[in-house]
Amino acid sequence: MSDPVNDEVLIFVEGRTGRIRLNRPKAIHALTHAICTAMIGALTQWATDDSVDLVMIDHAEGRGFCAGGDIRQIAESAKGDGSEARAFFHEEYRLNHLLFTYGKPTIAFMDGITMGGGVGISQPCSIRIVTERTMYAMPETGIGLFTDVGGGRYLSRMPGRTGQYVGLTGARLNGAECLALALGSHYVESNGIEALKAAILGNPGAIDAALRSAVTAVPAAPILDRRADIDRLFASDRYEDIVAALVADGGDWALATLKTLEAKSPQACKIVLRLLAESAKIEDFAEEMAMEYAVVVRVIQRPDIIEGVRALIIDKDNAPRWNPPTAAGVSDADIDAIFAPLPPSEAWTPLPNA
Repeated sequence: MSDPVNDEVLIFVEGRTGRIRLNRPKAIHALTHAICTAMIGALTQWATDDSVDLVMIDHAEGRGFCAGGDIRQIAESAKGDGSEARAFFHEEYRLNHLLFTYGKPTIAFMDGITMGGGVGISQPCSIRIVTERTMYAMPETGIGLFTDVGGGRYLSRMPGRTGQYVGLTGARLNGAECLALALGSHYVESNGIEALKAAILGNPGAIDAALRSAVTAVPAAPILDRRADIDRLFASDRYEDIVAALVADGGDWALATLKTLEAKSPQACKIVLRLLAESAKIEDFAEEMAMEYAVVVRVIQRPDIIEGVRALIIDKDNAPRWNPPTAAGVSDADIDAIFAPLPPSEAWTPLPNA
């Protein structure tokens, strides 16, 4: 069942476990449309297969679980009519929703880099393993995108204002921080990962015992030392208020955070704050994904995604020229238009029966 073209995702059944192994190490396992389609096919088949008890998602080799989506390809499509980018996001969001609503236990190994699309396929899983190598981030504002793949739901439900902080700044969280913020469910040192996988594969019915045996002492989570500052300085859903609060504070951490934000797309930052405010009120994950899809369709029609990818990924000059260049230039009407529902014929829909 693996991808017949180039084996970029390895899909097979081992014992009573359905296995999905991302296999694009040179791209840190970034997702493509074909990978999403292959994963959907396997998950759909295993959902009704009595010989499969659980699903395990990991990566075959390399330094990260999944660095996101194939952003170069998305930006190239955005330069044209955007149809390939829209098709990719539609499929990816269907995969996210399928995992979120999946009827069997799912386990994701967030070992190493876990960003963007990697968050989208790990956070819906019932078990989320983090390690000392985990590096979790939603860095989309730096390339003119926003915290999609269900990020609106996950970030809006993080403690206090940590979700707003992580979504705006792209802050990188280690495994202990992921556990503290409920982004991970179990902390296992990386040298114990293979033994844990073997124990689960050997007896999927005893997964709870395998996890209890594998978990290790959790280091301190540095982000908890900043909770009071984060909750105070990121308290507003208005981006200008957050910037003003950081300026007024004037401390080293506040000014360093302000410098980080100054490199981000003002439009993307305002989208993230609106998204999290809206997502906090949404219980139906399908409704969440339909909203995020409408937003992403609008965003790829605007210039920041192309410019962000150029500056950070292609030319690597790290000097994006955002349009509009300032938060003041992004009006509430602009954000309203981005969040407006799509016509029914263009709207996102979940997989049938998902």
